[in-house]
Amino acid sequence: MTVIDVWAQHPTLRFSQHEIFASLRRWTGAGTPTEELPIGRTIAAMDAGGVDISLLSAWYGPEGALISNDEVAAFVAHAPDRLAGIASVDLRKPVAAVRELRRCVRELGFKGLRVVPWLWGWPPDDRHYYPLYAECVELGVPFCTQVGHTGPLRTSETGRPIPYLDNVALDFPELTVVAGHIGYPWTEEMIAVARKHSNVYIDTSAYTSKRFPPELVGYLRGDHHKVLFGTNYPMITADRALADLDQLQLGDTAKDLYLYGHARRIFGLGVS
Repeated sequence: MTVIDVWAQHPTLRFSQHEIFASLRRWTGAGTPTEELPIGRTIAAMDAGGVDISLLSAWYGPEGALISNDEVAAFVAHAPDRLAGIASVDLRKPVAAVRELRRCVRELGFKGLRVVPWLWGWPPDDRHYYPLYAECVELGVPFCTQVGHTGPLRTSETGRPIPYLDNVALDFPELTVVAGHIGYPWTEEMIAVARKHSNVYIDTSAYTSKRFPPELVGYLRGDHHKVLFGTNYPMITADRALADLDQLQLGDTAKDLYLYGHARRIFGLGVS
């Protein structure tokens, strides 16, 4: 069984120790690391969960880089057959952001762009994003983002699929959008947006299989669903995320699309 994890992080100490994740650490019972984690730890977690390839995300917010693009590139260099990079940028500097995205894709081989709207307080149809959308189209890479409520104690408003992602898809019909964290409590809206727009997809990062809402399970069981597997590692490991997959009763075609088929095509990954 081939598995691609479309949303993961190899955390830096800046990322792991940041106060915005205090609520997540409280919920999960995870301690706060005091030393940088070796990349081998992430590879071992992939092996334990049966993941062939993980897309490692950079993280930029108003305070700067929690995980920089160059740090992600260095992580990927340790295991380029198992890891690939997803860029992030500073939304406040649109020209520099476009140049950085271009560098990440053309020089570092990154497979997409991710912006987490709640970090900025700007929904995805804000004008700060629009130069980046045009550049994603030109580069042929997807825009990845977060939908639904926030675990960190920040506004959830930016995660509403309607109107924000709906507006983006209307303005950029050539842009591929991968919306992570399933959109809960607006999951049905997120499914509607994915059905409406040919280039909009959903990923299941931050949720284990047994926590999927019934409407998402019903959608996944169809052979024409547009859902990709993700973990949001290290918040959730792949073995936990996939532990109850068989209980979803997915057919072979639906399961293959979910675990690797969509991801291989959208991100241009060479998985046999």
